[in-house]
Amino acid sequence: MAQETAPAAPEWRTTGERIDTLIAASGSGGAVARERSEELVRLVVDFYGAGLERLLDLVHEQGRLDDDVLAALAGDDLVATVLLVHGLHPYGVETRVEQALESVRPYLGSHGGDVELLAVTDEGTVRLRLLGSCDGCPSSSVTLKLAVQGAVEAAAPEITSIEVETAAEGDAVAAGPLVPVDSLFARLHADAGAAEDDGASWEVVPELSGLESGAVARVDVGRLPVVACRVGADLFAFEDRCARCERPFEGAALARRLGGGSGDAILRCAGCRAHYDVRRAGVCLDGDSLHLAPLPLLSDGATVSVSVPAAVAR
Repeated sequence: MAQETAPAAPEWRTTGERIDTLIAASGSGGAVARERSEELVRLVVDFYGAGLERLLDLVHEQGRLDDDVLAALAGDDLVATVLLVHGLHPYGVETRVEQALESVRPYLGSHGGDVELLAVTDEGTVRLRLLGSCDGCPSSSVTLKLAVQGAVEAAAPEITSIEVETAAEGDAVAAGPLVPVDSLFARLHADAGAAEDDGASWEVVPELSGLESGAVARVDVGRLPVVACRVGADLFAFEDRCARCERPFEGAALARRLGGGSGDAILRCAGCRAHYDVRRAGVCLDGDSLHLAPLPLLSDGATVSVSVPAAVAR
């Protein structure tokens, strides 16, 4: 568990963004001012990096750097990110990528799919294979780009590209360059590539962390209305708009399909009575060929983040 004095995740992430903004603003004073600002940040980071490295050496020399401690360091977002910046992360890139994929497997599984790590090349390319299907889900490309790619780039920002092949076709599809986990850290590496705008943003949604099984919640994520529901340990999110009547899911409730199993979850619109299968990415069960708009989400057990289009993120 994190120390009480440690800043909350949104707070330190905002700090990183603020530092990046200040570096960019220093450019208004000319090229020399910007270079000095970047050098100052780089020197400070290198200084603390050397201290962190020595700290880990001392813990190791005392025989205290065991598997449990390493797992605790890697499991703390703030600590893991700082260690990653300095090349001190206790886990290698392949392990981190596999852990990232494991974190999104519940989401992929809810769509009837899965992902397999094939290799991580010396050049920084992650090769993946998509398995299963998304049961006709029209958002399969969004699932890949936002859920899988987002998790991998957060865990391993040094990755340069992702190549994906489907089990059926065996065709590899290369994704574009990944965005570094934090824009601040990209500033600290002279060889950092230009980030590609993927048109989406991950937003932390505190209201969903404590959502109970069987409950439905309507929240605004940035400027996007979202309806979310929890089925057992699984959490699902959709744009808050019925595909039939195009009204929000006000008063909506979860139900079980007639004759269905205990894991069934049907979201019913209180307005037009349309029924949507939550586990099948919101497909309409009333024969209308309609579909809700699923939103990828990630949960680390403490926080829940939802991916929304960047245009409505703020």
